[in-house]
Amino acid sequence: MPTSQLPQPPTIAARIARAKPGLTPSHQQIADYVLKHPLQAATMPIDELAAAVGVSVATANRFARAIGLNGYPMLRAELVKGFEAMLAPVEKMRVRLAQPGSVLDAFVAALEESQRNIAATRTALQAASCEAAVQAVVQARRIYLLGFGSSGWLAGLLQRGLEVHCENVHLMSSVGGASQGARQLPRMGESDLLIAIAFPRYLSDTVLLTQAAHERGVRVLALTDGPHSPLVPFAHHCLYAHTESYHAANSETTVLALIEALCSAVALHSGSSVQGAARVTEAILPWLHGNDRAGLRPRPSPVTTE
Repeated sequence: MPTSQLPQPPTIAARIARAKPGLTPSHQQIADYVLKHPLQAATMPIDELAAAVGVSVATANRFARAIGLNGYPMLRAELVKGFEAMLAPVEKMRVRLAQPGSVLDAFVAALEESQRNIAATRTALQAASCEAAVQAVVQARRIYLLGFGSSGWLAGLLQRGLEVHCENVHLMSSVGGASQGARQLPRMGESDLLIAIAFPRYLSDTVLLTQAAHERGVRVLALTDGPHSPLVPFAHHCLYAHTESYHAANSETTVLALIEALCSAVALHSGSSVQGAARVTEAILPWLHGNDRAGLRPRPSPVTTE
């Protein structure tokens, strides 16, 4: 029998419903908490859950047995199922906190982690993928940048880097949210490029808008973590970044490094990169500290008080 057709074990909710008539009041308190906060319960050691509900550790263990499990560890393991990707940063943080060290150790560990991620990303780069990504950017009539959550900030930095060398760069992830991004879909066409950024934990808005753009015939460049990413089926080109982190879902350092590398490569292959950089420098010159001495920007008037 195929694995997909094998009978599936009952969920925690189903176990609780089946055992409900025989649950004690204390067990029912635990059941209510677990059903209301399944993600929190999945991350709690038994003593934390017992304290949160206001029961003893022994009662928490007996509750697990009352719903047909061997004990609390099995209860927690069942709760984790389906939450693996979301809980991974929490579990990594738990492991990290179990290894005490100084503040300097924390700095060093984070920097070394970034170095490892960047080195792994560099090793995995393929010449053909890099060339295709740059050509897609350079040849696009308009470029749309898509990312939400932390990827929204990264999309903004990508816009900052590309708009020096590309005429039409538009950020889809604005204050209007996903619906504002969707409003831009009708103007997008085959001569445009969508650069979509998403890493675990992937946000559905990014995936859905990328799929919608793909279905309109828009070329898609995905900045993501690997071939398993939900963006890949809709992408014509992909650049992958290793983003392992001990304290967060991802390390944005590597993604930013990849973004800077992409912008640098576009600058080198753009016919007007020097002129574009010169125009930007000229535009911001009056706002650079020290240029007021050269008369490029009026010095602020001194503050007076009555």
